[in-house]
Amino acid sequence: MAAGAVLVLVITGFAWHSVDSLISNIERIGNLGLGGGRDGAVDILLVGVDSRTDAHGNPLSSGERAMLHAGNEVGTNTDTIVLMRVPNDGRSATAISIPRDSYVDIPGLGMGKINSAYGATKETERLRLIDQGASQADAEKQSTQAGRQALIKSVANLTGITVDHYAEVSLLGFVLLTDAVGGVEVCLNDPVDEWMSGADFPAGRQRLDGPQALGFVRQRHDLPRGDLDRIVRQQVFMAQLVGQVLTAKTLANPGKLEQLSSAVGRAVVLDDDWDVLAFLQQLQDLSGGQVMFETVPVTDLNSMTSNGESVVRVDPKAVKTYVASLVDGKTERPAESSIDPSTVNVSVFNASGIGGLAGQVAQALTTKGFHDGPVGNYTGPSVTSSRVLAMSTADPKAKAVAKALGGLAVVADPSLSPESVSVVLASDYSGPGSAASSMFDLSGTSATATPVPPAPPIDAGQTGPKCVN
Repeated sequence: MAAGAVLVLVITGFAWHSVDSLISNIERIGNLGLGGGRDGAVDILLVGVDSRTDAHGNPLSSGERAMLHAGNEVGTNTDTIVLMRVPNDGRSATAISIPRDSYVDIPGLGMGKINSAYGATKETERLRLIDQGASQADAEKQSTQAGRQALIKSVANLTGITVDHYAEVSLLGFVLLTDAVGGVEVCLNDPVDEWMSGADFPAGRQRLDGPQALGFVRQRHDLPRGDLDRIVRQQVFMAQLVGQVLTAKTLANPGKLEQLSSAVGRAVVLDDDWDVLAFLQQLQDLSGGQVMFETVPVTDLNSMTSNGESVVRVDPKAVKTYVASLVDGKTERPAESSIDPSTVNVSVFNASGIGGLAGQVAQALTTKGFHDGPVGNYTGPSVTSSRVLAMSTADPKAKAVAKALGGLAVVADPSLSPESVSVVLASDYSGPGSAASSMFDLSGTSATATPVPPAPPIDAGQTGPKCVN
């Protein structure tokens, strides 16, 4: 929504003095540790928070909390995290979503879900300040700043990008901004009725008001791809908002402008170093079709930490490569394996002397979708390291098996047939099915990887809403 609110100001071509009046209502914050756009793009972190306060820290009313399905929790999580990359020529933009459950390194806290970086840091700092005698108001203000700084650093560590500007919108702001533009049209492949988010919609095209739209973008249970489908909903919603305002000329309507200004003033927070007017003038050539929506590469949707916490696994190296490529307008996602595990028969042989290891690893491969072949003790030449055997080291089936077992080496065995894939387990093996794998989480998450189905391409220039899960 923050991205949409900024973009609509540009693409409608509204008078600059009216834009100036609109953005003057926005809450400003400083000392966030932001960068300076020195990597070929302006990088904006757009954050949607589930705070039970408005942009100025004022508590929501009981009626507003009920409307938002927000409950009475005190903590603050960042349920929407989008890094928007705008190359310095201002002629394109890419909004990159980061799944809220991405398991990352949080400064000062260690590994955790990225959506907890803000809230967990804030609460830790708030309690520390209270213990030192700070007032509740000062502790709230300083700890909120610490939470924002922690999130910015966590995003920078994951993506390799120095965040230049920060924009934040609350749950209430999402509703107010949606209503200010007269609702937003969406399209669903199937009907949904999910009580936790309040999402209850028929299939097909429909226009949603603010509270309905909030349920639409918050639902993640009962969706085929879980949080990734939730991200797709957020992306198509933002894309449709941009295109819709182009047609409706929202900012040319004094009544709607006043409503939008009120919503922005109560809901949006920006860093105080951001000269928004200058930025908007830089983007005057930006058109709807040049705003693309992407999601960082994900290696495992349903990973598990050693203490049983469900997380989304991401590879920081792959994420950095992908995000860096977007400055050039070329999306370079890591190559995804095209191998269907169900088409691969795998033989597993135990050379470790650990009883039952081959059977346990074979079971782990079956869980991942591979078909099991012969299982037994290894009778070949002595080996000291675990490996995957295939006729060629370039065999994609062997590579898929090696990846599933934690990155084993693929070794050529010319005696094997082209269809054969075998695993030889030595005493160094610590991947799925081993005792080490069940006792320790060596990589930060479990090694079981859930395949990630592709998302539909999304941009802000399409006609009508894209139908989604």
